[in-house]
Amino acid sequence: MTANGASMRAVRRQPLGRGLAALFGETGAALTGDEHAAGTNGVRSVAIETIRPSPFQPRRRFADAELDGLAQSIREKGIVQPLLVRPAAATGADFELVAGERRWRAAQRVGLPEVPVIVRPFGDSEVIEIALVENLQREDLSPLEEAEAYSRLAREFGRSQASLAEAVGKSRSHVTNMMRLLALPEPVRQRLEDGALSAGHARALLGAPDPAALAAEIIRRGLNVRATEELVRRRVQTPAPRPRPVRDADTLALERDLATSLGLRVTLAPQRRGGSLTLHYASLEQLDRILRLLRKAS
Repeated sequence: MTANGASMRAVRRQPLGRGLAALFGETGAALTGDEHAAGTNGVRSVAIETIRPSPFQPRRRFADAELDGLAQSIREKGIVQPLLVRPAAATGADFELVAGERRWRAAQRVGLPEVPVIVRPFGDSEVIEIALVENLQREDLSPLEEAEAYSRLAREFGRSQASLAEAVGKSRSHVTNMMRLLALPEPVRQRLEDGALSAGHARALLGAPDPAALAAEIIRRGLNVRATEELVRRRVQTPAPRPRPVRDADTLALERDLATSLGLRVTLAPQRRGGSLTLHYASLEQLDRILRLLRKAS
């Protein structure tokens, strides 16, 4: 390994903990030859059609109103911060977006033929991390988008929750709690994605006996997170009654015959070996009659 190669990897690993701003200020070893030709800050202009969005972008929704506002800003001031891209694989495009998809989409609305970019040779794991940091800094991701991004990093790239937390500047407990949201049933996740439930509501429902039914009740009653936690606590402490076993027709017929003969309500409970016979009395007179019958039978 050359000293220059080690320097490049160090430059590429460190910015995630310091925020995206550091990425755009880096120069020196991480710059490619084309970037040196473009200028000491590594910024160059490329045709907008040579850039494609990243398949690792955790954000799935881009609000039209938000893009319209950004497009108006670009009309007036241009693109102040360059896009961060990496060389694309053989997909018909020259570059793949790493950070700045909102600016790229807004620039298309404006009709800009070229956009400023910085090119870095990031790996797939780094692309996801950088996209996470960019969106988390602006709080742009929905809870499920954030949870799915963490899960993908852990599943596809073998990242531990501790390393994920360090990479995106969050606590380990935050990463753990967000990833747990993916265990919720689909109806609850849909309510969370639609904004009908908050992440706090969803976390409270993780321990509920029937999360989907409780989610509907929470929305109907307009409960806040604290009230939701109390509702879940009560439901967990008071489990639903066990269903009564289904009894066969022969057992029911025998109960009716005994009730007719004895003049009392009778309940039979057959078991694997033997069973139980219960005689129900409604008054002391009926109890005395039962005792007389038992003494006579003995």
